Amino acid sequence: MSTSLGELRLVQPSTVKEAVAARFEHPGSRFIAGGTDLIVNMRRGIIRSDLLVDLSGIDELTEITTDGLDVTIGAGVTLAALAHNSEIAGRYRALAQAAEAIAAPGHRVIGTVGGNLCLDTRCIYYNQSEWWRSAHAYCLKNRGDVCHVAPQGKRCHAAFAGDLAPALLVLGAEIDIASAQGVRRIPLSELYVEDGKAHLALADGELLVALHLPLNPPPSGYAKVRLRGAIDFPLAGVAVALAASGPNVNSLRIALTGTNSRPFLVAGTEPFAGRPIDEKLLHELDRLVQKQVQPMRTTIASANYRRIAAAALTRRLVKKLFAEGAA
Repeated sequence: MSTSLGELRLVQPSTVKEAVAARFEHPGSRFIAGGTDLIVNMRRGIIRSDLLVDLSGIDELTEITTDGLDVTIGAGVTLAALAHNSEIAGRYRALAQAAEAIAAPGHRVIGTVGGNLCLDTRCIYYNQSEWWRSAHAYCLKNRGDVCHVAPQGKRCHAAFAGDLAPALLVLGAEIDIASAQGVRRIPLSELYVEDGKAHLALADGELLVALHLPLNPPPSGYAKVRLRGAIDFPLAGVAVALAASGPNVNSLRIALTGTNSRPFLVAGTEPFAGRPIDEKLLHELDRLVQKQVQPMRTTIASANYRRIAAAALTRRLVKKLFAEGAA
């Protein structure tokens, strides 16, 4: 059962400056681009707002450009455009693979890069209809005071399930954030917090407007497991960037999504540099990933399955990237 959206007002700015000014002038309003996540949550009564700031008419958000220093991707670029861009596919394969793996073709045509990076966290106790949540008792993330996943804990354990973030993390992305005070640039990793209720380090009214990628990244790849072969969010998603010299690792970066309340880079991969990619290294990687992922009972799949799947995907991607580089 869905909740009626009621009467909505729409503001349609033509520049980023106008968009952040509109949000500043209307507390409680929301930015909307593709709306594939926001509108569903509004219909479920999870998010309430009577004014939306529509970003679809801001041309600067929809561009992919190269200036000789980096590649800039606007936050309004659609997932379909990202997946089908030849430069992205050739230079940043993990990013193209992640974009292609999101939801279904109809979602990718309207869903945006910024929307996927700022995706709300998910949980079986949160992503429900209004009558279901009210009957079960509201959770810590929405009008309640207890996390039903971990009732004795002090924070929400809803999981982040965006696909683009881990790919961008291993590729070393930085992001531009606009507000009424101007634009700031930060590493993408600083956007996220390990708290399902407040997982984005964005002040009220701030807008993610673009991301920047270095021109010469190492080879990369992305893979995920989900309940169905399409449409579903990742139960665990892994991105790997691997540079090798002969049989040895030069650099290795691994990032995950779907298991924690934030997407994150796996810590402790630096000591693998200079070592051969053999079964001993892969076994150590398996243990490293399993130790750092923190899946909870936020989906219908078990936490242990998601932990093992994350480690298995990591091993598979490392072996695949190494084999392709050695070919």
